[in-house]
Amino acid sequence: MCGVASLVFCLFSILPGDPSKMMLGQRDNEEMRLAIQKKYGFDQPVQKQYLYYLNDLSPISFHSKNENDFTNVKNHQYSVWASKSFSEFDVLVKTPYLRESFVRKGTSVTTIIADTLPNTFVLAFAAMFIALALGISLGVYSAVHQHKFIDQFLSSISVLGMALPSFFSAIIIAWLFGFVWQQYTGLSMTGSLFEVDDYGNGEYIVWKNLILPALTLGIRPLAVVMQLTRNSILDTLGEDFIRTAKAKGLSARRILFVHALPNALNPVVTAASGWLASMLAGAVFVEYIFGWNGLGKEIVYALNYLDLPLVMGAVLTLSICFVIITILTDIIYYFLDPKLWV
Repeated sequence: MCGVASLVFCLFSILPGDPSKMMLGQRDNEEMRLAIQKKYGFDQPVQKQYLYYLNDLSPISFHSKNENDFTNVKNHQYSVWASKSFSEFDVLVKTPYLRESFVRKGTSVTTIIADTLPNTFVLAFAAMFIALALGISLGVYSAVHQHKFIDQFLSSISVLGMALPSFFSAIIIAWLFGFVWQQYTGLSMTGSLFEVDDYGNGEYIVWKNLILPALTLGIRPLAVVMQLTRNSILDTLGEDFIRTAKAKGLSARRILFVHALPNALNPVVTAASGWLASMLAGAVFVEYIFGWNGLGKEIVYALNYLDLPLVMGAVLTLSICFVIITILTDIIYYFLDPKLWV
C-alpha cells in the first residue's frame, strides 16, 4: 500500500491550481492564504509534504513537540491507541489519518468515506448480483442452444452491452425509465438509498432508487459473465469426465448443473471479482448521473473543488478494497476447485 500511497501523492501533488485559494473562495487575501498554506503544510517542499503524508498514513508515526511544526499532534485529529513521549518528539500508535477535507472544514476524510462507502458497496453488490444471476442463467441457456437463433441473438446483445459506455447507458436509462415511462415504472431519474422525510421524521430507505443505477452499472459485467459462462460450459462439456457421466446414463440436467457448471465457474469468478473491484471505482459516473450519494459522487465533488485529501483518501480506500476482494477471490477458488487443495 506504500506504493499506492506514493503514486497517489505524486499524481495529485502536480495538479494545477492552489487549494488554499479554492478553500477561501471570495474571502481570498494574502494573509489568510499564507495561514492556510502553513496549516496544511503547503509552504513546505514537496519532499517534506510527502514524508508528512506517509507519517499520517502510518499506524506508527512520529511528531514534533514544537507547536509551530506541521507534525505537531495539536494540528491533527488523530485517533490514538497508544503514545510514548520523548524529549523532542512523540511516538503515536494510531488509526491511519486521511486528514481533513479542504472544503468541508472540520470534517475528516475518514468520516466522509465512512458515510458514503456503504452506499457504493450496496450499489456495486446489487449490480454484481444482477450481472451474475442473469449472466450465468443466460450463459447456460445460450450454451444449451448453441448455434440456434437465441444463441446468436444473446451473443449479439452481449457484444453491445460490453461496448456500451456506462455514462451513456446511464443517461439513456435514466431518461427512459425515470422520465418517459415514469408513470408506468414509478421510478425517479435521480435519488439515493437514503432520503430525508419532508415532515422532519429523519431519513428513510428508498429501495426503488437502487434499481436504475444497479441495472446500469451491471450491464457490462452481465455481458461479460454471459459470454464467459457460455464458452466455459461448452469447453467443459467436451471434457472426458462429462463423457464418462453420459456413459453412466446420468440425465442431461444432472450433467449440466452438477458436473459441468461448477467446473465452468472458475473464469466467471475471476471476472466477477475483477468487475466488483472495478465497480467501486467505475461507479463514479453512474452515481453522479443518478444522484446516488456514494463515494464516486464525492470524488467528482472533490475534484471540482480541488479537495485533494478527499480524493487521495478515496483512491487509497478503493485500492485497499481491490486487494481485499482479490484475496477473497483466491479463497473462493479453493471451494470451487478442490484440486487446488492438493
